[in-house]
Amino acid sequence: IEIDGHKFDSQAEGRRYSELKLQQHCGVIKNLELQPSFILQAKFKYNGKPERAIKYVADFKYDKDGQMIIEDVKGKKTKVYLLKRKMLLFNYPDINFVETA
Repeated sequence: IEIDGHKFDSQAEGRRYSELKLQQHCGVIKNLELQPSFILQAKFKYNGKPERAIKYVADFKYDKDGQMIIEDVKGKKTKVYLLKRKMLLFNYPDINFVETA
């Protein structure tokens, strides 16, 4: 689905974007950002060969009531998602992470 020139993986994600956009317009949230990326493990070399960094890409990031919120819209939670989510929470223990359906 595409809204405002942004492509979303699902209708639920697009719907949540519209809700957050309205909340930002009304002053409930600030600094709405789409697809924020977090490094879970830095890139490195093994036996002289480069290995890519492992990243977690959330759906949204915004400020609400003075706190930074990281939000993901999830229907099905894959094993890869659950592993990366766990790494995100370990590496960034001070974030406020929210899952919505």
